[in-house]
Amino acid sequence: MIPLSSLPVLNAALNSASALLLLSGYFFIRGGRIAAHRVCMLAAFATSTLFLTSYLIYHYHVGSVAFAGQGWIRRVYFAILISHTILAVAIVPLVLITLSRALRGRFDRHKRIARWTLPLWFYVSVTGVIVYWMLYRM
Repeated sequence: MIPLSSLPVLNAALNSASALLLLSGYFFIRGGRIAAHRVCMLAAFATSTLFLTSYLIYHYHVGSVAFAGQGWIRRVYFAILISHTILAVAIVPLVLITLSRALRGRFDRHKRIARWTLPLWFYVSVTGVIVYWMLYRM
């Protein structure tokens, strides 16, 4: 059993892993390595799903955590947090649609939406780690 206090670190690790898998998947598909791309993207989906589950469990028990920073860093934190939150809500249906199109073999439609999904998903994963560092390590 993972202690509740360890979940923020786990969440940051899962977001980091997801970002690295997305980046690897991008380079694999650019290199024509479709099987490696598929493995990376499915692993990114799994790590993001685990992240979301862990995130919801943590905040169900702890509630919201206030940012303690003051001054200009507070404005930076909220600018990152607001963009992260809005895109995190939007990325869930985009990922599900992109993934379902790939799994059904509809690659022409998959490629069209993946051009939007990949950078947004990557942004959400990276800013999730930044939010963690600003909230728990500053």
